[in-house]
Amino acid sequence: MNAPLSPAALSALAAYSDSAWDQRIVPALTDYIEVPAKSPMFEPDWAAKGLLDRVVRDAAAWVEGRKVAGLKLEVVRLEGRTPLIFFDVPSTHPADSNTSGDTVLLYGHLDKQPEFNGWRKDLGPWTPKYENGLLYGRGGADDGYAVYAAISAIEALDAQGIPRPRCVGLIEACEESGSPDLPGYIDALRPRLGQVGLVVCLDSGAGNYDQLWLTTSLRGMVSGVLKVEILSEGIHSGDASGLVPSSFRILRHVLDRLEDSATGELLPQSFHCEVPASRLAQAQATAAILKDEVWKRMPWSCGADGGPTLPTTTDPVQGLLNRTWRPTLSVTGVDGFPALSSAGNVLRPYTAFKLSLRLPPLVDGNQASLKLKALLEDNAPYNAKVTFHADGRAGALGANGWNAPELSPWLETALNSASGAHFGAPLGYIGQGGTIPLMSMLGQAFPKAQMMVCGVLGPKSNAHGPNEFLHVPYGKKLTAAVAQVMAACP
Repeated sequence: MNAPLSPAALSALAAYSDSAWDQRIVPALTDYIEVPAKSPMFEPDWAAKGLLDRVVRDAAAWVEGRKVAGLKLEVVRLEGRTPLIFFDVPSTHPADSNTSGDTVLLYGHLDKQPEFNGWRKDLGPWTPKYENGLLYGRGGADDGYAVYAAISAIEALDAQGIPRPRCVGLIEACEESGSPDLPGYIDALRPRLGQVGLVVCLDSGAGNYDQLWLTTSLRGMVSGVLKVEILSEGIHSGDASGLVPSSFRILRHVLDRLEDSATGELLPQSFHCEVPASRLAQAQATAAILKDEVWKRMPWSCGADGGPTLPTTTDPVQGLLNRTWRPTLSVTGVDGFPALSSAGNVLRPYTAFKLSLRLPPLVDGNQASLKLKALLEDNAPYNAKVTFHADGRAGALGANGWNAPELSPWLETALNSASGAHFGAPLGYIGQGGTIPLMSMLGQAFPKAQMMVCGVLGPKSNAHGPNEFLHVPYGKKLTAAVAQVMAACP
């Protein structure tokens, strides 16, 4: 490991990061948020609309405009796939140094989730607003900021003359669709990536805004549409109900095979896995830091007694494990229902639910998708037409989760030092309930690489939902921390 940076150098990294965010990153992200560059799953005609191409071009132009010494950038376009930014910045270590020559790979994405509803009256998904250190709007925190922060971390080191390794960047445009295009790009670019020693992924989250957080695991996912059809057209409910079974009741019956509705527990044991002892210990340590904020940070509604509605558990340890190492079903969309204002006395011909099944990190996503389809479709009640179609693209029916490799001593030391230097608190370890397919891919492609998976999605930042925001003060500190860790690469 390289010698620790001096207090003056650490202060200079922080000052550079602060200036970069205020002068360049926030203005660039403000422009980025205004573009509804939705991921291909939510915008099938993305190529014709050109919005993904626009945000990719804008980010590429910004990077090239920084004039980083030796930087080479290419917008790579494989046939039929979303574009990807690849940049390459040479090492600044002296030729006779004792470094390994490994490459740092920096990752982010520029595609976005759809609008969703419920935004505060003065906010909107495509109308950025900077208020009290929070930049509101869709995609800034998840994670349009990544490419700008990555380049700024490189610049911060170069400006102080602090040696760093070679850095390459992969900035994709289909992560919110499960990254189906990314494997093709990794294969195509593999000869240019070199020997990757450290992956810095900036698409994750934080347990609070008071320290640096390292993501230790990610859940996998199977999503798709479950549809139950019983009639060819809707008919008068007074005439048919009691004779014609409700498609909604059949769908409930089918879901009972999957989930205990009283507890939310997923019934098939094949969707579960044992929690590794090290992750359990980390969950206990994180629970001691966050305490009741594990569940109190959620935007609870007003309950029946006037108090807040309640979580599945108020035990912080169990809460952390429930959202990171246990499978969970969510219904994220419906079809076949008229609006309440148009709901007459009609027995509907079909019911369709969009399902999101989050899987523990060690459960295979493709196998889970096949088992889920068989579980839901087989032996349909009343011989109804029951179908489940997974959202997977490019042959992948489900996304795999990820369990981080053990930290090398140099990286653990560097992360703790960076957290102390820029946040004034020790490093936190936390599993995330979301899915970043890249991590599983890179873990297989570069099994010896160390992983720094982190991000700005902290309490109430609400990625994918209304009022999404980027906590700019945290982003500034994270950028400086990334720079410090890159300087420590052996």
